[in-house]
Amino acid sequence: MRSDTIAAAATAMSNSGIGIIRISGDEAVEIADRIYCSKNNKKRLINVKSHTIHYGFIYDGGVMLDEVMVSVMRAPNTYTREDIVEINCHGGALVINKILDILVRNGCRIAEAGEFTKRAFLNGRIDLSEAEAVMDIIQSKNEFALKSSVRQLKGAVSDKISKLRSEILHEIAFIESALDDPEHISLDGFSAKLGEETDRICGDLEKLIGSADNGRVLKEGINTVIVGKPNVGKSSFLNLILGEDRAIVTNVAGTTRDVLEETVILNGISLNIVDTAGIRDTDDVIEKIGVDKARKYANDADLIVYIADASKSLDDDDDEIIGMICCKKIIVLLNKTDLEQAVSEKDIEEKFCGRADKMTYMSENNFSAVRIIKTSVKEKKGIEEFENAIKEMFFNGDIDLNDEVYITNQRHKEALIEALDSMRMVRKSIDDDMPEDFYSIDLMSAYAALGRIIGEEVGDDLVEEIFSKFCIGK
Repeated sequence: MRSDTIAAAATAMSNSGIGIIRISGDEAVEIADRIYCSKNNKKRLINVKSHTIHYGFIYDGGVMLDEVMVSVMRAPNTYTREDIVEINCHGGALVINKILDILVRNGCRIAEAGEFTKRAFLNGRIDLSEAEAVMDIIQSKNEFALKSSVRQLKGAVSDKISKLRSEILHEIAFIESALDDPEHISLDGFSAKLGEETDRICGDLEKLIGSADNGRVLKEGINTVIVGKPNVGKSSFLNLILGEDRAIVTNVAGTTRDVLEETVILNGISLNIVDTAGIRDTDDVIEKIGVDKARKYANDADLIVYIADASKSLDDDDDEIIGMICCKKIIVLLNKTDLEQAVSEKDIEEKFCGRADKMTYMSENNFSAVRIIKTSVKEKKGIEEFENAIKEMFFNGDIDLNDEVYITNQRHKEALIEALDSMRMVRKSIDDDMPEDFYSIDLMSAYAALGRIIGEEVGDDLVEEIFSKFCIGK
């Protein structure tokens, strides 16, 4: 780690009431003191107590540049565990850049992207999973993503991973000790005990890996695609949940010919919604392109919202749509229930039951893959049931962040999968009655894989890659 003193704007380079410039390093206070002047010119920053704030001015030579408040925080009780000074100046790119220029001329270096948080990691204040949670907080798209990221910053993932590593290390240490000193440490009955411990650890790893899908949708949002025949109310439904007339709505079938993408937050959950062209056989070249796009987006979706017109009988186009989406999580909105009904919930159920062999979510999970909700977009009915259905399908009816640990990082998931594979190899070695040193090899592999999550087993290249994604000033 470079130990020079760094500086960067911690707020956006835009016109605003306040701008904050952060300085960190051994010479942070001394450099700030060179350009700071108190109101009566009697106060020196190098003499003030830690974690105090002071009113004064920034000078460039003998010319006053700005009126400021300066915070002084001394190591090790700081974000980076180095001395930190934060200059609260007036907002605006010009004044912030001028102060940064003065700091550079007095001995600072402009910080690289994420360098303050990287120093916090390298100085041992936070581990790598907590450092990544900092960026997740900044990029949070909804309330639950924010809460999950805050819990990770407080150590929810770190504590769980550290506990698993400690348990694995205990078994490794016992094996190594017994192999080194067989006269005093017996391995009799150890395989059976290790088998039980391995099964328990595998269960914990499987649960963490299983949380990754929910963790991803918490963090990134649920990729939701609206499908249906033309003129069933797809665009009207999109406009309703958005609260604005975003999509063109007419009585002419086939109005929507391209995809329309929007993001909406319902009960704290982000939906990345794609409204698609009505799916039907058509000779119109442009409409056909829209229909092909609808099929493509549906194939990649986390959730399909299939809208059917309750006032018209189902036909071959509906059969085609159901066949296309039956392997997805599906919410069926039986729309236009304010009109005389020609289609019932039972009719929809029978259509999907005919495709039960392809409905993978029905057999793989403990919830129904299809929810049917009677709606009337015109009368704004069924929206609350729609929101509740999403929670049931993705979060078993509730999002409980009190004790649950959600894996929201793909890097973490991959490391957990590798650790689980290694622990399963331990289980296999036990079942095959292999020598104890075989257990130790795979236990060490699992221990190392988990270490990569919290930064105990990572190389410089990975550290650089992770922090390069941060903004400058953080």
